[in-house]
Amino acid sequence: MLKNVRVLGHFEKPLFLELCRHMVFIELQEGECLFRPGDDDDSIYVVQDGRLELCIHENDGTEPVVKDVAPGDSVHSLLSILDTITGYPAPYKTVCARAATRSTILRLPASAFESVFKKYPETLVRVIQIIMVRLQRVTFLALHNYLGLTTELFNPVGGKLISAHISRTHTHTHTHTHIYTDIPKLIILLCPAGNDLNMACERARVTIDEAPSSPVTPKVRLLPTVIQNIVLLQDPSLLEGRVTLHQVKAGSVVARQGDQEVSIQFVISGLLHVYQRMIDREEETRLFVTHPGELVGQLAVLTGEPLIFTVRAQRDCSFLSISKTHFYEIMRVEPKVVLNVAHTVVRRMSSFVRQIDFALDWMAVEAGRAVYRQGEKSDSTFIVLSGRLRSVILKEDGKKELIGEYGRGDLIGVVESLTHQNRATTVHAVRDSELAKLPVGALSSIKRKFPQVVTRLIHLLGQKILQQVNGPLTGVLAVRTPGSKWDVGNPASNLSTVTVLPVSEDVPLTTFTLELQHALMAIGPTLLLTSDTIKQRLGSAALDSVHEYRLSSWLGQQEDLHRIVLYQTDYTLTPWTQRCIRQADCIIIVGLGEQDPAVGELERMLEGSAVRAQKQLVLLHKEDGPPPKGTVDWLNMRSWISRHLHLSCPRRVFSRRSLPKLLELYERVFEKPADRHSDFSRLARVLTGNAIALILGGGGARGCSQVGVMRALCEAGIPVDLIGGTSIGSLMGALYAEDRSHSRMRMRAKEWAMEMTSVFKKVLDLTYPITSMFSGASFNSSLSNVFKSKQIEDLRIPYFNITTDITASAMRVHTDGSLWRYVRASMSLSGYLPPLCDPKDGHLLMDGGYINNLPADVARSMGAKVVIAIDVGSRDETNLTNYGDSLSGWWLLWKRLNPLAEKVKVLNMAEIQTRLAYVCCVRQLESVKSSDYCEYIRPPIDRYGTLEFGKFDEIAEVGYQHGKTVFDVWIRSGVVEKMLKDRHQEEFFNTQSKNNVRMEGGKNIWDLLCSHCCRFET
Repeated sequence: MLKNVRVLGHFEKPLFLELCRHMVFIELQEGECLFRPGDDDDSIYVVQDGRLELCIHENDGTEPVVKDVAPGDSVHSLLSILDTITGYPAPYKTVCARAATRSTILRLPASAFESVFKKYPETLVRVIQIIMVRLQRVTFLALHNYLGLTTELFNPVGGKLISAHISRTHTHTHTHTHIYTDIPKLIILLCPAGNDLNMACERARVTIDEAPSSPVTPKVRLLPTVIQNIVLLQDPSLLEGRVTLHQVKAGSVVARQGDQEVSIQFVISGLLHVYQRMIDREEETRLFVTHPGELVGQLAVLTGEPLIFTVRAQRDCSFLSISKTHFYEIMRVEPKVVLNVAHTVVRRMSSFVRQIDFALDWMAVEAGRAVYRQGEKSDSTFIVLSGRLRSVILKEDGKKELIGEYGRGDLIGVVESLTHQNRATTVHAVRDSELAKLPVGALSSIKRKFPQVVTRLIHLLGQKILQQVNGPLTGVLAVRTPGSKWDVGNPASNLSTVTVLPVSEDVPLTTFTLELQHALMAIGPTLLLTSDTIKQRLGSAALDSVHEYRLSSWLGQQEDLHRIVLYQTDYTLTPWTQRCIRQADCIIIVGLGEQDPAVGELERMLEGSAVRAQKQLVLLHKEDGPPPKGTVDWLNMRSWISRHLHLSCPRRVFSRRSLPKLLELYERVFEKPADRHSDFSRLARVLTGNAIALILGGGGARGCSQVGVMRALCEAGIPVDLIGGTSIGSLMGALYAEDRSHSRMRMRAKEWAMEMTSVFKKVLDLTYPITSMFSGASFNSSLSNVFKSKQIEDLRIPYFNITTDITASAMRVHTDGSLWRYVRASMSLSGYLPPLCDPKDGHLLMDGGYINNLPADVARSMGAKVVIAIDVGSRDETNLTNYGDSLSGWWLLWKRLNPLAEKVKVLNMAEIQTRLAYVCCVRQLESVKSSDYCEYIRPPIDRYGTLEFGKFDEIAEVGYQHGKTVFDVWIRSGVVEKMLKDRHQEEFFNTQSKNNVRMEGGKNIWDLLCSHCCRFET
C-alpha cells in the first residue's frame, strides 16, 4: 500500500523497511476526523480499509468533499512533506479528512524521512527532485495545460523569507534550524556508481565531473554571506567560477518558456518579471515579479523539465546566474543546498495549489490493469504522464471494439466526468504507466473558485467534438494535445518506446536496431538499450527484482530525455527480454523474408502472455534480392499482428562482423544523416506518427497525370510511406507501390493505357447488356498481365484501395488479397463492367469512386501525419438552365435540333443517375479538401476526357509540370521541411539563445559581484 505513494515507490527495499519502522495504525469511527485545520501537516496517510472524505473549508463556511479516499489510496501533500524535510513544518489551514465509514488508516510521519536520510544521505536530492517533478508535471500540467489557470497558481510575494535573510546579513550570519545538519559534505565519495544523486543529475540532463574542486582565492573571501545563506552553503569556495553576473537592459528576455538549458537567477538590483503563455492564446500573463534577493528558475533546474514561463527584465536589471550544471556540481559536494532552494519553490506556490495537491493523485498502473471499466461511476479525470493506455468498448453483441490509444499528455475520461455519466468504455494500461488523477470533487471546487475554468472546459469539449468529426480513429472521451495542424487525431503520434524482438537467432538484430536508431535520430533523440547497456550503466545486478523501482525510474527518465527509446531484446526469454516487453508501446517482430515463416519461441510467449502492446511484423530483404513474396503465410500464422512492413536492407545489415567491428562500422554510418527515402526511414516515420501518405483519386484517363506528379514528387525529395487509391488511382498506386523504379513504373502504366485504346478488344468483349455492356474478361486480362499473381501484402510500400460494396451498401478498404482483382473491382464503372464478386465473401464490388473518390481520410486513420491527395475526377457543370416546375421533352428536343434556338443546359437521365451515384463522393471530397491534414493537388486536366488513354504522354507531362511547380513552392516555403519534422522535435531542441543577456564588459566578475552585493549591507 505504501508503495502506491509515488515518492515512496522509488525507494529500494532497505530504505522502504526503514520507513516502515515508523508506521503506526489509526482506527477511526464513522464521522471521526483524521485531521482538521490547525493540526500539524506532517504525515502521509494510507487507507487500509474503510473510506475517507477529504474536504476543503471554503470562505462561505461550506466543506465540499473534493476526494473520496478508497482502500489503497493515500492522503498527503508532497509539498507539506517537503516543508517538513526542509525544516519549515506548517499546520493544515483549510483541509480536513474524516471517516465516511469505520476505517483503518496507516500513518507515516514525515519525520521518518530524517532517519532514512541519515542512513542513506544520497537519497535526499532524489526525493526532493521527485517531489519537484510531481509539482511541475502533475499539478501544473493539470491546472495550467488543461484548466487554463496561470496567476492563480503562484504567490506574488513568495520571496519575503529570502529578503529577511538579506536584511540581516550586515549584522550576523543567519542560519535556521533544520533536521539534516549532519549530512556529509563529500557525499559523492561515499556513494557507489548509479546512486540516487547520479540519477538526479541524469534526470536533470546534467553531466559533470566526478570530483569538482575549486581553489580558494582571496577574492572569493570577499563574497558576502547573502548567497551562502540563500542556499545554506558551508563552503563559499564552491561558488568560484560557477557564478556569473549579468546586467541586462530593459525589455531583455532572460529565459524563454520551453528552454531546456536553464539557470537559477538571483536578483541583485532591478526586477525580473515572470510571464506565462495563456492556453490557446498568443498573449502572456504576468505570474509574479522577482525582487532583489529572490530566486527564479530553480524549479526547472531541480526537475530537468523545460522552463514553464518566460523571464523578462522590465527595466535595467543585474542578477547572478548559476547554471544547471554548476548547481549540480555544488550539490554533489554539499547535497543539503537543495533544501532551501526547494523551499523557495514551495514559497512561490499559492494556497490554492496546496489545497489541490491533497486532492491530486500520482498513480502507477501495471500493464494489463484497468484504469476504469465500462459502466462504472465516473469519479475522476486522468492525465497520462508516461506509458500507454487503450480504450475498448463492449458492444451489445458481446464484441469488443478498439476506440483509441493514448500516450503522454492525453486527458482521459473528461467528458464522462463533466457530464456525470457512467464510463462509456474500459481503459486499461498497455504497459506500466503513470497517471495524474483529478477527482470530480476537486474539479467542482476549482470551478466554483475560478469560473473561468468552465470556459476552458467548454473549449476542451468542443475540441473533442471536432476531433470526432474530423478524425475517423480519434479516441472517444479523451482529449489530445496536438503539436501541429497535421497531428490532430493522429493515433500513432505519441509512441515513446519500441521493443525489437527477433523471430529466430538468424535475424541480424544488432545491425537492425542500429539502422533503425540511425533513421530515428533524424526525427528526434533516440536511445538504444540492450541488456549489456543496462549492466554497464546501472551495474550487473540492475535487473534483479530488488532494484525494480530504481530500474523503472531510470527507464522513465530515459523516456523524458529521448523522443524514442529502442529496447533490443535478447534472443531468449531472459529477465531483460521480459522487461523490454513490459516497457513497450509497440513491439516490432523482425524476421527474414526469405526464411520459413514459422512462429519463433519468443513470439509464442507473446501470444500466451496476453501482451497488449500493438505488434508489427517487419520482414528484412536484401536490397539486390528478389521482390517479397509469401507474406500471407507469415501473417496467417500471426493473427495478433496489426501491421507489417517490408524493408530492403543494405548489405551491411547482413554482414557477419564481430561486435567491435560492427560498432566501428556504424560509427562511420552515424556520421552521415539517414537517407529519408530508405525503408528504415519509412519505418521510423511510421513508428513516430510522421508517415506521409500519397492518395490517388479516380478519373479515368486523367489519372495518367498522376504518373507525372509522382515523378515530380520523387525529384522534390518527398518520401512516400503509404499509398492508396480509387479507380484509376488504385492502378497507378499499385504500380508505384510495387516498383522502385519510376521509369519502369511509367512504362508499365503506358503499356496498359495503350491497351485500353484497342477498339478491337472492346468489340470482342461486348455482351448482351443486362448487367453491363462488357463482360469484363478483356479488362481482367489486361490487369492480370500487369500484376500477375502479386498479393497486396507483398507490395514494398503499404497499399490500400477502395471499392463500393453494393451487397452491404458500404465502403470497403482492401489491404490484402489478390492485387489485380481488387484493382479491377475499384475500377468497375456501373454499366460498363459487371461488379466483381469478392473471392472472400462473394459480395459484389463496384468502383470506389461512388463512395470515396479521394480516400485521404482512410490514409489518416491508418496513421498518416500528412496526406498528399491528387484529385483527377471530372468536374460537374453547375451553370444549368432553370426550366421552372415542369419540363417537356418535346421542348427540349426542339431546342437541341433547332440551330437557331438558344442552347439550354439540361441533364439527361443517364447524367442524373451518374450524379446521384456520386453525391456521397462529392460530399466526402469537400470534407477532405477542407481538412488540416490533407495537402490537396489538382492538375489542370479538365480538358481531357475520361477515356482518352491515347494521350498518355501529354497528360502525364501536364501532371509533371504542375507537380514540379507545386513542390518547388513547397520547398521554398518550408512545407516539405515541416512535413518531415516531428511534432516532438521542438520539445527537445527548443533551447533559446540568450544573446540579449550580456555581461558588463571591461570589469572583473568578482569585483562586480562584491560591489553589487555590498549594496545590501550599506
